[in-house]
Amino acid sequence: GMVSNWTKIPPPLFKKVVIILIDALRDDFVFGSKGKQFMPYTTQVVEKGTSYSFIAEVKPPTVTMPRIKALMTGSIPGFIDVVVNLNSPALLDDNLIWQAKAAGKRIIFYGDDTWVKLFPKHFVEYDGTTSFFVSDFTEVDDNVTRHLDGVLKREDWDLLILHYLGLDHIGHLTGPNSRLVGPKLREMDNILKKIHISLLSKEEASLPNLLVVCGDHGMSETGGHGGSSEGEVHTPLLFISSAFEKRSGPLTQPELVQQTDLASTLAVGLGLPISRNSVGNLILPVVRGKTMREQLRFVHLNGFQLSRLLQENTPAYEKDPGYEHFKIAEKSHGNWIKLYLEGNNSEILLNLGKKVLKQYLEALKTLSSSLSKQVAQYDMYSMMVGTVIIMEVLLLLLLSVPKALSSRAEFEVPLSPPLFSLLFYLMCLMLCAVHVIVCTSAESLCYFCSMSWLTAVGVMMLISALMCGILSAIAKIFENSRLQLKNPAVSSSDWSETDVLILAGTIGHVLSLGASSFIEEEHQTWYFLINTLCLVLCQELCRNNFLLKECDPQQSITVKGNFDGIGEASECKNIDIPAAGNSKLGKATSSAEFIKGSDKWISVASPWIILICCRLLRSLNQTGVQWAHRPDFGHWLTSSEHKSELSFLAAVSLLMIFFLVQRRCSLVSKIAMALGLLGIYSYRASIGNVVFPWQHDSKDISKGITEARFVYVFVLGIVFTGTKDLLKSQVISADSNVKSTGLWEMYSGLVLLAALLFRPHNLPVLVFCLLIQTMMTKYIWRPLKCDAAQITIMHYWFGQAFFYFQGNSNGIATVDVSAGFVGLESYVEIPAIFLTAFATYSGPLLWAIHLLCYLSSEVSR
Repeated sequence: GMVSNWTKIPPPLFKKVVIILIDALRDDFVFGSKGKQFMPYTTQVVEKGTSYSFIAEVKPPTVTMPRIKALMTGSIPGFIDVVVNLNSPALLDDNLIWQAKAAGKRIIFYGDDTWVKLFPKHFVEYDGTTSFFVSDFTEVDDNVTRHLDGVLKREDWDLLILHYLGLDHIGHLTGPNSRLVGPKLREMDNILKKIHISLLSKEEASLPNLLVVCGDHGMSETGGHGGSSEGEVHTPLLFISSAFEKRSGPLTQPELVQQTDLASTLAVGLGLPISRNSVGNLILPVVRGKTMREQLRFVHLNGFQLSRLLQENTPAYEKDPGYEHFKIAEKSHGNWIKLYLEGNNSEILLNLGKKVLKQYLEALKTLSSSLSKQVAQYDMYSMMVGTVIIMEVLLLLLLSVPKALSSRAEFEVPLSPPLFSLLFYLMCLMLCAVHVIVCTSAESLCYFCSMSWLTAVGVMMLISALMCGILSAIAKIFENSRLQLKNPAVSSSDWSETDVLILAGTIGHVLSLGASSFIEEEHQTWYFLINTLCLVLCQELCRNNFLLKECDPQQSITVKGNFDGIGEASECKNIDIPAAGNSKLGKATSSAEFIKGSDKWISVASPWIILICCRLLRSLNQTGVQWAHRPDFGHWLTSSEHKSELSFLAAVSLLMIFFLVQRRCSLVSKIAMALGLLGIYSYRASIGNVVFPWQHDSKDISKGITEARFVYVFVLGIVFTGTKDLLKSQVISADSNVKSTGLWEMYSGLVLLAALLFRPHNLPVLVFCLLIQTMMTKYIWRPLKCDAAQITIMHYWFGQAFFYFQGNSNGIATVDVSAGFVGLESYVEIPAIFLTAFATYSGPLLWAIHLLCYLSSEVSR
């Protein structure tokens, strides 16, 4: 009878529990200088009150919905939860909310409506607020606080959950160093004070109340979240109750615990079963005021739940170190119980109890670690099939690259001949046999094995066809090389240094994606590639401008005559000149004709100017993972002390954008562009990012709805004008000049939209983007007569580099969510998603559209 009581749920330790979850609350907002300055009451409770303070470590992804799941279930969510974060489905896993409802607890919730979606029909009363309208950081919290006075006077609830979103929205808008953070922390401090005093005043002698203050995740140095930087994964966790001893002595650094530990701790505190899939440990200081027998009972319950979870997920669970430690601790616990029941209350019993407690804690830690490692159980067979397909496609593309980089820019993938070969059918049969063996012998069903047999056969046929295509392409390459050896006259054109770099750089970048560290710091790869490209282009320009002087004069005249004839033919037929690519001297002669006077020196200097621009852009925004926390010029500009410098930079950048874009626009579009850029500055001034010269302080901050919509009108107007010209060239006149102008005006409209969505300190990125495009068009691509394939890949390289120049990375923490709400009064899903995506990928998009504009203009030339 004694042993069976070990797993019986003990009575609750607290009568009422209030959870205040402050979205994006970093640990230094409470325990650092900001906490002392803006949260005096919380600081006093932490340092001298009846409380326990911890720093909760959060596992990526650090976005709201997975964090709520971790807090309430004690399990570690996966990265797939990032996708469903936008539209959270009901949570079906065993969780604290479900257990509380099943036990008859009355739960009230106010705040982020993600909770209402995750736990439908669980709350006796709730009021959800949307978490996606990040421009609102006032009303979203007022809608929570307005319920407090009424609900704190009532006695008809057991668990109250408050989720405040304002701090997170401020982070997305202006970052953690914004002057808006202080008042918001002071507001949260006053709310905590009100709730704490109310709980103390209504406390009964039987059971105390508990106040829990925590964050779901932290905030990066740029204000976003989703990654794994220190600011994002460390949040404060406070337990405040009269049941705890009053703190005395100097304040020490808070202990580090896991965020998943909260679910187990609250379950014990509320007298509920620990969630079935929880990997968290009981936070022992919360129950330290209880007797040794009760403490041992609590940790045994936690260990029993973890060991049962281990048994369900691990066939050889008995050999696991954590399970072995737990069984040893359980045996020692049984010996302690025997001594206790014999009435032995000596010091020996207490010391033995402490020893057993220590054994349990070590077992819990080891069990939790083992279970956390098993969370990532990968479907290896399905992953291998997907990897094989990707590698085959990649290899086939690489084998086709030489033809794609030739002057004709041909792209041929030989797939049809292999489909009628005997090898194809033999490979299909062999792969289908392997599939049957794997799926019938596997212990657990994988995703690929769960597919219908027809689909599986289709996948096997695809793998076989790709493999035969690769073999066919390799055979064709060997056949061509043998023909060239027999007949030297039939030889391929010489490759320039640019061609070699483009091929080597593209292959090198693809191979680099096989390592996670290269993915995290991918921006370094692109910076290296464009810097090297600039140096190679400089070499080719120097050769084409100065090599001609050292050539034989007679040879130069002959080559010049050949070029003139080819040039005339080109003008008549509007086609590319393959011969120019076959002769470096031909290239040199064409360059000499194109570049005259000072343009020659500007052309040679252009790659160096582009290198300088790229270096300046690198210092503007730190990105990646390893060095994202390092200060950069962008942080300096966005600090409140340098608002005048930021205003000046923004004004100059907007003027530069106008001068670089307007050159090929119609008069109406030029006027619209000028007014739109003025509206952008007015919008940024209205929301407090920049100031006008006559403004001393921007105390009146609005959402800038009117100013932003004013700009949207001009964006739509310019894009509509460009679309009209484009349709006119296709339907009515078939004029290539009208088509080129239409494309450029559409491009100009998108540049104006990007300028509106970019934060003020990022406007120089847009300026340098336009400047580099202008210089490369006039002084590099045309003088060198680069072919379509070269120009396309250069656009792609620079587009990728500018993605990172914006401050983006491969982590979702750098996504600027605030861009999706420019000009919106409330959350509207489709416009918000479009604006956020456009702002994030502006660099690649603008370079892709510029490629269309350039190729169109070259055809019209």
